[in-house]
Amino acid sequence: MNTPNREWIKFMREQYPVGSRIRLTEMNDPYSKLKPGSEGTLMHIDDIGTFHVNWDCGSTLGLVIGEDRFSVLPPQTKELKLYMPLTAELFERNSWGDLEDDPINLYGEDLRGYEYQITAALLRERMPEEKERGLMHWYDEKDSVEQKVRSAVFTVEERDRKLWGVAECQVVGELTLGEMITLKEYISGQASDGWGEGFEQREIKVGDGAELYVHLWNGDSSWSIQTEEECFGQKQQMGGMTLG
Repeated sequence: MNTPNREWIKFMREQYPVGSRIRLTEMNDPYSKLKPGSEGTLMHIDDIGTFHVNWDCGSTLGLVIGEDRFSVLPPQTKELKLYMPLTAELFERNSWGDLEDDPINLYGEDLRGYEYQITAALLRERMPEEKERGLMHWYDEKDSVEQKVRSAVFTVEERDRKLWGVAECQVVGELTLGEMITLKEYISGQASDGWGEGFEQREIKVGDGAELYVHLWNGDSSWSIQTEEECFGQKQQMGGMTLG
């Protein structure tokens, strides 16, 4: 087999990211115990184009394009949630029907009663371009995070009697520590200066004509973005990796 060039290898890695599912059709190896229909998970594509697969049966035998026949299934994803504290200002109406000048500051425990309205507002704010990948549509680095994190969207969730901002991410394969740091930094930026900056300026109509302005990010030193384990002590399993 001729050694493929770098551009072709790069194209294959972009088309078939780590975590893609592989289904064997035929293998040109009389000594292999793999049968047609065997499935496994793609670990990586090396520099000569061999597909290294962690087969469900326990084998790690690689596949060679042009010699073996196989199909690549859509990659399986697992959900990763990143939690962040929510704050908001509530502007109520006075007896004349005008909005008060001074808002009421609300925090996670105060916002539980507004979960439905905030969720609906977050859904309305999503742009058509974000339909498939959410916030990852705006991620402009061609790196492993772009390949592994298939989508990320903002939502809210009640936990421990507080309403939290949540980035719900669909991830293929395992995130390394460096990739997790990069993802957190990107989501934090979107919460503060990107997507969240526009959202916090949109009023959310609530009862009696009051207006609610919600912040996914704030400058308080206590603000953070954390995995489920970091925030609540509960582990999230992704492949063979425990996140937190």
